Amino acid sequence: MARGFDPAEPDLRGPVRYMLWLVRCQRRRALLGAFYGSFWMVSLAVPPLLIARAIDGGLEKGDASAVWTWALALLAVGVLNAWLAIGRHRTMTRIRMEALFGTNRVVIEQVKRLGADLDRRVSAGELATIGVADIVITSAALTVTGPGVGAVVSYIVVGFLVADVSVLLAVVVLLGVPALAILVGPLLGRLLGAQDSYRDDQSRISAQLIDVVEGLRVLNSFGGKRRHASRFRDQSARLRDRGYEVAAVTSWISGLAVGLPAVFLAGVTWLAARLASEGTITTGELVAVYGYVAMLVIPVSSLIEGADQLSRAMVSARRIVGFLGAEPMRASGRGAVPGPAHQAELVDPASGVRVEPGRFTALVSSRPGTSVAVIERLGRLVDSDATWAATRLTSIPLEEIRERILVADHEAHLFAGTLRRVLQGNTDADDRAIEDAIHVAAAEDVVQALPHGLDSIIDERARNLSGGQRQRVRLARALVADPEVLLAVEPTSSLDAFTEAIVGERLRASRAGRTTVVTTTSTLILAQADVVLFLVDGVVAAAGTHEALLAAGGEYRRLVSRGDEPDLATGPSAVAVLDRGVPT
Repeated sequence: MARGFDPAEPDLRGPVRYMLWLVRCQRRRALLGAFYGSFWMVSLAVPPLLIARAIDGGLEKGDASAVWTWALALLAVGVLNAWLAIGRHRTMTRIRMEALFGTNRVVIEQVKRLGADLDRRVSAGELATIGVADIVITSAALTVTGPGVGAVVSYIVVGFLVADVSVLLAVVVLLGVPALAILVGPLLGRLLGAQDSYRDDQSRISAQLIDVVEGLRVLNSFGGKRRHASRFRDQSARLRDRGYEVAAVTSWISGLAVGLPAVFLAGVTWLAARLASEGTITTGELVAVYGYVAMLVIPVSSLIEGADQLSRAMVSARRIVGFLGAEPMRASGRGAVPGPAHQAELVDPASGVRVEPGRFTALVSSRPGTSVAVIERLGRLVDSDATWAATRLTSIPLEEIRERILVADHEAHLFAGTLRRVLQGNTDADDRAIEDAIHVAAAEDVVQALPHGLDSIIDERARNLSGGQRQRVRLARALVADPEVLLAVEPTSSLDAFTEAIVGERLRASRAGRTTVVTTTSTLILAQADVVLFLVDGVVAAAGTHEALLAAGGEYRRLVSRGDEPDLATGPSAVAVLDRGVPT
């Protein structure tokens, strides 16, 4: 990573400014690339000049020593040219790679900054396309800093060299090259539009592919795989057609990049031959002019190809800038008021929820989304009027809130790695703490089922675990973090009743004296809560113990008494039953 890259300072005022920022971050290397590119292309114009001198000053006069002198000079220029080409290629590769790593870094920093708001600001397909395609395309376009500058410099130098031979030829050369660029211009505009449409379709189909892969097990269960495959096939066909449109324009540009300079070379050579036949220029000068114009094929092609690269990079850089400019729904975390020194009450005025410190609180709602919304406000995943010890959460530094208040989502991402590392998260917890958390989450069987225990590799998104195993691993990870305040969303929704009862009792015991809030409608968890808050239309309608709310009847009783759960809460302790060895 180049030292100049600062993820806090990308220029997001537009795609051009962003690419210029990438260049400024490695300006010394860019200048070195321009140096190599310029001298390499200019050195390509030297051999025709040396050959002309060898013909006019050696061959026509029969001077063998002069021929050998110019031949040795030509060899030296060839060696120099090779050295410059190596330096140019190496420098351009470094520029491209540093730009790629730099953009990767700022994109990752933005992902971290958006946090829980990421999926609200960008689709998974859009983010995947940015990471796989846009970053590469934008970085590759920066290589024009070498050949692009070199093409302009060599064009000017060749113009002077040709003017030394014939002013007429110089005028034709200097006016002809811009004319070639004008001919290609309309195609570049059409290409920009085609690439923009292709990029939109590519993002949409990537999002659908990710959804299908993640939901394949569900699709198989209700027979929706064929329908989704058919939709994906249709969208793939449309994307293919868009790709053909882009390829058609690109092929014309590539063809013109080679064909137009060749036609131009033929025209200038014909004119130079006429001047030589009239005696206006010498034979050696004719050869030199041919060499100059033939050499111009390289910078002209470089300019056309560079314009093609830049047009594609504009589309990609625009997407990158759009993503980097996305602001999280929550505040930036620059609050200046410290959080409470000790455990304190959390209050959500929007719902009337008051979470007493050090108690096990359960949120119940017929619409789970309303309970989750309360958790998001109390955990400051969104900005709100929620308070902690009468201080608005938005006034407290976000870093402190993240350190002391943990939101444990039942669908939180599980990263690939060893089970030990997955459970450690960003902590340095030892095996004792990990084993305690595994015990509370009743996840001992998960560890035992894996071939190497805690050292077993967990696949990306923990695909080698079942839904219930993943949920217990997520809960264990949250417990390893040992937060001051734990806000858990449906922590046992995928577990069977017996395991759920075990987790409820152990969770209550392990979090004794610390603030814990869970959203659930399970009687097995509700029976463990110190206080249950019943939400109706997002507002607290009743509060009390689970038993008291059941006795009061009404909507709460109808919601939680579904009759499909064993009454383990009122019988012997589920943990005691397990300890006596009763099979599960």
